[in-house]
Amino acid sequence: MISLVAKELNFGEWQVEMVQKLFAEGGTLPFIARYRKEATGSLDEVQIAAIRDRLTQIEVLEKRKEAIIKSIEEQGKLTLELKSKIEQCGVLSQLEDLYLPYKPKRKTRASIAREKGLEPLALTILDQNQFPLDKEAGKYISEEKGVLNVEDALSGSRDIIAEIVNEHAETRQTLRTIFKKTALLSAKVFPGKESEGQKYRDYFEWSEPLFQAPSHRILAIRRAESEQILSLDISPDEELALERLNGIWVKSQNQAGQQVILAVKDSFKRLIKPALETEMRMDSKEKADAEAIRIFAENIRQLLMAAPLGQKKTMAIDPGFRTGCKLVCLDAQGKLLHFEAIYPHEPQRQSLQAGKTIQHLVQLYDIEAIAIGNGTAGRETETFVKGLGLSKSIQVVSVNESGASIYSASEVAREEFPDKDITVRGAVSIGRRLMDPLAELVKIEPKSIGVGQYQHDVDQKLLKTSLDDVVMRSVNAVGVEVNTASKQLLSYVAGLGPLLAQNIVDYRNSNGPFTSRSALKKVPRMGEKAFEQCAGFLRVRDAKNPLDASAVHPERYDLVMSMAKDLNCQPIDLISKSELRQKIVIQKYVNQEVGLPTLKDILAELAKPGRDPREQFEAFQFQDGIEKISDLKTGMKLTGVVTNITAFGAFVDIGVHQDGLVHTSQMANRFVKDPNEIVKLGQKVNVTVVEVDEARKRISLTMKEELQKPVPKAQTLKPELSKDEQLALLKAKFKS
Repeated sequence: MISLVAKELNFGEWQVEMVQKLFAEGGTLPFIARYRKEATGSLDEVQIAAIRDRLTQIEVLEKRKEAIIKSIEEQGKLTLELKSKIEQCGVLSQLEDLYLPYKPKRKTRASIAREKGLEPLALTILDQNQFPLDKEAGKYISEEKGVLNVEDALSGSRDIIAEIVNEHAETRQTLRTIFKKTALLSAKVFPGKESEGQKYRDYFEWSEPLFQAPSHRILAIRRAESEQILSLDISPDEELALERLNGIWVKSQNQAGQQVILAVKDSFKRLIKPALETEMRMDSKEKADAEAIRIFAENIRQLLMAAPLGQKKTMAIDPGFRTGCKLVCLDAQGKLLHFEAIYPHEPQRQSLQAGKTIQHLVQLYDIEAIAIGNGTAGRETETFVKGLGLSKSIQVVSVNESGASIYSASEVAREEFPDKDITVRGAVSIGRRLMDPLAELVKIEPKSIGVGQYQHDVDQKLLKTSLDDVVMRSVNAVGVEVNTASKQLLSYVAGLGPLLAQNIVDYRNSNGPFTSRSALKKVPRMGEKAFEQCAGFLRVRDAKNPLDASAVHPERYDLVMSMAKDLNCQPIDLISKSELRQKIVIQKYVNQEVGLPTLKDILAELAKPGRDPREQFEAFQFQDGIEKISDLKTGMKLTGVVTNITAFGAFVDIGVHQDGLVHTSQMANRFVKDPNEIVKLGQKVNVTVVEVDEARKRISLTMKEELQKPVPKAQTLKPELSKDEQLALLKAKFKS
């Protein structure tokens, strides 16, 4: 197993073996990647996860092999050759092919024919020797067994041959290869569903090779099929498939051979084709799921790692027209201080009173930033607030509120604010999301955040595993302040989980703030292994030991003390004085447990203890006067924010309550395979409007440079000038 994974993923066998061992010992992905670099050869989290997942897949395959061998053995049909084939099989579909002839099955046409005693005739026909067919078949006529004539005997024999062909492993593999190379994915709209299925109209008459179909198209068509808008068909090149089948099974053109031709065609139409089409549907779905999950996980990672505003006194506004704007004031730690509703828009239009309320609260709570949700009335509210003449030092920021409503109605929100309604909770979430996106977004189920691609259609178990990995990686990359973190944030720290996270919060509430990392050992159920896994990712600011606020693991404190002792100073001096760090000769501290990778990490952490890897926050402003889709015109140049990345492009918020799409073909003046090569979630981009479809609420944008530059007018050569003069004139005009 280890050898196979190492070969497939191009790692050393010792690396795969060590990763397997560390997970078996209770290691977590972030801990192994960060604190066991010497053991794994400095594999990163993605590589370690790939090894873990492949090992899990192979374990499933091995268990299936054991079950199959046991089943065939109990039937008394297991040969050494068959057992060897099963043990060497590395693909689940091929393994099931080997098992198919021995798999217990319900009554089939072939089993009925065998009960009538027709198997010897079928095998004789399959040999395709020259013999009088009708005379041989006549021997099997039996009124008692239900074989009334020669045709009954031949028909039953063909049923048996069809099943033999279907259950032949090499034949199925040959046909599987043909299916994969030639299968066409076709979609057609059901009659009368044209109006209801307008969003799928691009696929009303669609056909393309299955192996070329991208993930998003497969998932879109499958969703339309489930909604009974489209019919989906996956069909191979039948002529080629039958030709190959006949080449394998038909040995003669005599009477017996003609029966085999009929049986082979029946086998293909009735047994092989439906089975392999189902397999192709499942296989294409699995690949589409994997790609969609990969894209979604990367989007979530970028969203979680978005730049935080930091600890600022914040006013948050959840905008609305008829129901008003819900306003809350938060302190620098995100604690709710005040809430009320204001009505600056239609129909109430209490703009004067709303403005005075905002100005009063800004002064009362010394507000440093204002977060405004980007949903309904978001742009109008932003324009209103910016027109109040507030201090320029107060940042007014539009915040993506996707998922805020999910949070406000969740058990987490009810527990946090039991006496507040969902509108207040939603506004609080918007404000906190500006202050620290990671800490707030972990409270929402990742697939509800709204940055995915058909996330509700993919394998939910696989999606959860992938997203849990991403959230855990993000949380541990940033680190968590143990004295202020919510239990939701703590639950993603390596080695903790929901139970220990709750215990930490309960202990903190009962005993006051933690004063050191070692104090965590007093938390109920915090064993040595859990402490080992989580300690390096938890921060205790203002602790007596300055290393408690860093990513240096407690198991390496003695090593740092040795460095300080050798330089006749304290650990705090190594943090505050770069000249002392430069004197450290790290090779001196290499031993059997600690190598250069860990020592380099320690020095980097001493230089910037507890460093936040996220980028610095940068405020963004939409273009004034562009607030709804009807304001857009073709050729208009705008600035926007990337809100979602898919396999086919990126969606950009340009401030009109409807994101525009920059297709991959419009991202750059070259071929773009992966949009992540060009953009990241939350990135500010310059775009040009290419097309606006108000009816379908679709906006097409481009980031291509030549489409954003003015096109020079066509020039006419003046015949009275020489050729050189004409060229010089053109160059001068083009340059100007």
